[in-house]
Amino acid sequence: MSETNAAAEVAAPHRYTAALAADIEARWQDFWDAHGTYEAPNPGGDLAGDAEAVARPKKFVMDMFPYPSGAGLHVGHPLGYIATDVFARYHRMTGHNVLHTLGFDAFGLPAEQYAVQTGTHPRVSTEANIENMRRQLRRLGLGHDQRRSFATIDPDYYRWTQWIFLQIFNSWYDPEAKTARPIDTLVQQFASAERPTPDGRPWAELTESERADILGEYRLAYASDAPVNWCPGLGTVLANEEVTADGRSERGNFPVFKAKLRQWNMRITAYADRLLDDLDELDWPEAIKLQQRNWIGRSEGARVDFPVTDHADAKITIFTTRQDTLFGATYMVLAPEHGLVDEIVPDAWPEGTRDAWTGGHATPAQAIDAYRKQAAAKSDVERQAEVKEKTGVFTGAYAINPVSGEQVPVFIADYVLMGYGTGAIMAVPAHDSRDFAFARAFELPMRCVVEPSDDRGTDPSTWDDAFASYDAKIVNSTGESVSLDGLGVVEAKARITEWLESRAIGEGTVNFRLRDWLFSRQRYWGEPFPIVYDEEGVAHALPESMLPLKLPEVEDYSPRTFDPDDSDTSPETPLSRNEDWVNVVLDLGDGRGPRPFRRETNTMPNWAGSCWYELRYLDPHNSERLVDPETERYWMGPREGQPHGGVDLYVGGAEHAVLHLLYARFWSKVLFDLGHVSSVEPFHKLYNQGMIQAYVYRDSRGIAVPAAEVEERDGAYWYQGEQVSRLLGKMGKSLKNAVTPDEICAEYGADTLRLYEMAMGPLDVSRPWDTRAVVGQYRLLQRLWRNVVDEGTGEVTVVDTEPDEATLRALHKAIDGVRQDMEGLRFNTAIAKITELNNHVTKVREVPRSVAEGLVLLISPLAPHVAEELWRRLGHSASVVHEPFPVADPAYVVDETVTCVVQVKGKVKARLEVAPSVSDEELEALALGDPAVVAALNGAGIRKVIVRAPKLVNIVPA
Repeated sequence: MSETNAAAEVAAPHRYTAALAADIEARWQDFWDAHGTYEAPNPGGDLAGDAEAVARPKKFVMDMFPYPSGAGLHVGHPLGYIATDVFARYHRMTGHNVLHTLGFDAFGLPAEQYAVQTGTHPRVSTEANIENMRRQLRRLGLGHDQRRSFATIDPDYYRWTQWIFLQIFNSWYDPEAKTARPIDTLVQQFASAERPTPDGRPWAELTESERADILGEYRLAYASDAPVNWCPGLGTVLANEEVTADGRSERGNFPVFKAKLRQWNMRITAYADRLLDDLDELDWPEAIKLQQRNWIGRSEGARVDFPVTDHADAKITIFTTRQDTLFGATYMVLAPEHGLVDEIVPDAWPEGTRDAWTGGHATPAQAIDAYRKQAAAKSDVERQAEVKEKTGVFTGAYAINPVSGEQVPVFIADYVLMGYGTGAIMAVPAHDSRDFAFARAFELPMRCVVEPSDDRGTDPSTWDDAFASYDAKIVNSTGESVSLDGLGVVEAKARITEWLESRAIGEGTVNFRLRDWLFSRQRYWGEPFPIVYDEEGVAHALPESMLPLKLPEVEDYSPRTFDPDDSDTSPETPLSRNEDWVNVVLDLGDGRGPRPFRRETNTMPNWAGSCWYELRYLDPHNSERLVDPETERYWMGPREGQPHGGVDLYVGGAEHAVLHLLYARFWSKVLFDLGHVSSVEPFHKLYNQGMIQAYVYRDSRGIAVPAAEVEERDGAYWYQGEQVSRLLGKMGKSLKNAVTPDEICAEYGADTLRLYEMAMGPLDVSRPWDTRAVVGQYRLLQRLWRNVVDEGTGEVTVVDTEPDEATLRALHKAIDGVRQDMEGLRFNTAIAKITELNNHVTKVREVPRSVAEGLVLLISPLAPHVAEELWRRLGHSASVVHEPFPVADPAYVVDETVTCVVQVKGKVKARLEVAPSVSDEELEALALGDPAVVAALNGAGIRKVIVRAPKLVNIVPA
């Protein structure tokens, strides 16, 4: 401590300092814990409580699940947590029963990788991280109901994650009823012959394995052999959403390849329409809604079957949105992973095959194998990118265009993906740019079937690129039994669709970009699947009595990883090495007694636990059911303005636009369909906070240097005598620019940190951190303290007198503005209004008690510790947390007069003091009669008078 500061503290021993703030904050945090200040009662169950509180309007406020990192929090992490805390505190004071708590999303790769490196069990390191994070968050004074907190790694929690998985596994989606139904209802349809089996045999004659295969085609959770994103460097497969645009893993930045493996999937595609439609009723940022709509990718078109030559039972099914161009299809392309490729490929190249089509290989099989390896090394984004040179290879097979009867060659090419449509396209090179480039590269014919609107003519061989238009006539499209010539695009699509359907070779249909959710991970640190396999390989659900299925203790947590660039590998899971756990004898309660089974050795992805955690917050100790129905309806059920129900405010990063938010919506809809919840959607209002950024300093090698040790001299930045570069970026330990909340709390106090983060700018905008600017909010609190407490004696100095009119107006205008800002999450402008009021009060010789109390109540959601202390010193025995928020008196909110600017020819000529309610006509008369305006017009006529009462009159002379 400097001599100056030491002397100041002697002269003012009761000054608001960091030391006093620390004492105040610790005492009030202990008080809140001891008195259950933030506990929100439920209408029923073991958290039932104050009936009066339950009768109030409810407000359920949530943050996105944090992952407990070993590095702890930096000051960027609590931005959203402080914001929701301020919002929740405000609504407690406006008469709401507020549920606000925080749990931890604790399964996943970081803890497992740390375990692999150190030999520490993931649970040990994760629980230590959770405790550190709890400590840091508590120090910020966050008003969480601690009774409701949990971690996804708690067996009492993941028991219900497993239970939900079984509900999904034991369900199917009925497209006619547009709802999920128990799988038993489907079995009944097969058993009664209401629904025929695929080959027509009676259900009773099918083996258990055959029945399981049929039901697997309907179940909402199913295992299948499918192309997946295989990451050898991590030893696991990844969902599409976990692969970056350049084809690497989001975690670890390893290469990702396409491979065919048996994996668990969630049939989220069954809900594509509902996931789209229900977005309209959600109060979400339009940008997030757009991302979800684009990811789901609904498009209307037709499914068309192309028979394969010399293969009587084989057909290539394509989906197209331009069925009107069928006559222009001159070749076909399959994705390299398409299951039909191996079936149709001949032993040798057909006679007349062009050299450009073979890729230089002796046989079609060799060409396809080589090309598949090439394609597997590319991400989906890379494969769809617009590149000048298109690659592919001929399969050796031909298909028949169903409208013209022509044979067309079938290629494989990486610009066609299994993840969209059917994994096959009809290529119409004259009217699609990618097909045009491919046709040019492989010397394939092109036929114009959509008449160009420019002067290019109808010979595509003379064109520079394809012609694509929805506003044109169809040409060259007449076959033996159908003609589209002369029709517009819309008419032609309708006619050809009708023709296809009449011959059972196609139908009008809707397609989605959305793919089923890959739900398996080849890791240890995740929820075990409650699934076992019998000796025939049939999957069986564990009975509820066997849940939770706990993770076994293992010595080796590491999945088998491989050379990151070696695509010719396959997963080996850590659980598969634990023979005693994997191979078990169980009685599943099906009347067949104890039998040997093999457990599923994959684990669920880390997204599973965050798909339903809002429900556990409601009823965290319920061991009998997922959630008490009355409690769920109270907090989450539909109500006016929220037809789908859900959390009232959900705050988190925009980076979760697709992954977590789409998955959680899917689970919510399944649980709703099955009658377990009343809310169709999990989150009614979504708000994306911005990011707190920090400057990154790098030396000449590009290595980040400690930001705290960088000096600024003459506009340049120096570290240990070397000039370094500065760039605004993320804050983080690896960038050596992280500032911890512990540091700021120690230097200024938690309330100062809270105020600074909320005052930095609009909540939804990213902003740079500047430790030097924190002192501004520290001084606000010091001035507030001095307005109430004598720094020398510690005595309260307010007086029991009425405030003057100017102070009353300042107080009530602040109350009115802060209320509006709190409702709109505009905390930066709320702080500005509080600061303005506080500055006004500083100039008042004696502070009236009513004004001091109003100030304390206004700032209490933002700076709760100092507010509690001042409220108590002002003579109140109850906590400020549940005090009513001030209400403005309208008489003092409206200004007595407003300054109106009068312009002539755009220049200010007069200022009038007028009533805020002045009419346009009155204001015009006053302006035209003002002496300065009369002089400025100097007898000229008036062409126009523009009035914007009460603040502007603009006069345009003739």
